[in-house]
Amino acid sequence: MSSETFATAIFLITAIVAAAVLVNAFFPIIYQASSTFSESSSSADERLRTDIKIINTFANSPDAKIWIKNIGSARIGTNSINMSDLFIGAEGDFSIATLDLSGSLDNNEWSYRIIQTDENSYWDPRETLEITVESTSIPSGSGNYVYFSFALPNGVSISQTFTTSG
Repeated sequence: MSSETFATAIFLITAIVAAAVLVNAFFPIIYQASSTFSESSSSADERLRTDIKIINTFANSPDAKIWIKNIGSARIGTNSINMSDLFIGAEGDFSIATLDLSGSLDNNEWSYRIIQTDENSYWDPRETLEITVESTSIPSGSGNYVYFSFALPNGVSISQTFTTSG
């Protein structure tokens, strides 16, 4: 009788140790998977709530101005604007411009200002972003086509082709 009790106790201890090993092996994997799903869900939510629209354009070589409205429900931080990509130039002959926050633009550089209703460091919904670009890629003369594309770091982008003014 005592040998049966001893054998049962050994089997019970073995089962508890095996369960502990199994939990320790799979818990980090389950935690990592749930963390990955949470991060991708948050990223998808951010992209869905971010929406921008070009509302006006002007180009006269080598300068251009583009006004973009935040029509989404997410506010966009200036850090995100600073990390954005901007392409401009003639159709089929455009280049990427670099951000210049100093205020004096050189070739293939752009700057921006947020036309704000609230003074903060965000491009809030319903506010307008005014972009100024200087690029020799912008064709001269009236009626030439200019390609413009703006991409935020979260993948939301807009592009438009418009004509020069003169």
